[in-house]
Amino acid sequence: MTTAPTTAPTTGAGRPELDALADALDAEGRDWLAAARADAAWERRFAEAGRRTGAPDEARILLLVAVRPADGTVVRLYRQGSAAERRAVLRALPYLDLDPAQGVPLVEDALRANDTHLVAAAVGPYAARHLTAHTWRHAVLKCLFTGVPLAVVAALADRARGDAELARMLTDYAAERTAAGRTVPADLRRALALTEEQ
Repeated sequence: MTTAPTTAPTTGAGRPELDALADALDAEGRDWLAAARADAAWERRFAEAGRRTGAPDEARILLLVAVRPADGTVVRLYRQGSAAERRAVLRALPYLDLDPAQGVPLVEDALRANDTHLVAAAVGPYAARHLTAHTWRHAVLKCLFTGVPLAVVAALADRARGDAELARMLTDYAAERTAAGRTVPADLRRALALTEEQ
């Protein structure tokens, strides 16, 4: 079932991060977004964004923010979507007030993927707010394993501060790499330093 569009503002009324997404759209993209918001079949438009706009991630996120679909619709868009569509859903999560019981499994699914773009999208503000300490620590390790820069991990400094278990995991991983004759990523050293802060 399709959720009817609402009249929510495109940019989130003063939210700088959403305004920045809107700024990424050219005239064609803005026209597409306006038409998609007004279309009862907006889910079809969500899927076609890659063919219709030069900034499909941004267009899809803004469409979801404008339409504010039901939780079940968001989950379906993720589960049935392409990698690009899933990435947009993950990036939109902080703006959708999705019930963590529905949203956290999407983040966890993305963290199991080998697609670094999905992993990077999964560790945004929604994950920072809702992942358990155990799952969040493993998300940090996943980023290190896959080469995703820790700069994309939202609230890294806050959540890592004083986290002795994360420090242990990072130290063990560094030791494994050293024993294998591999370099220890600078990101790992930075994250380890964060755990030592109080």
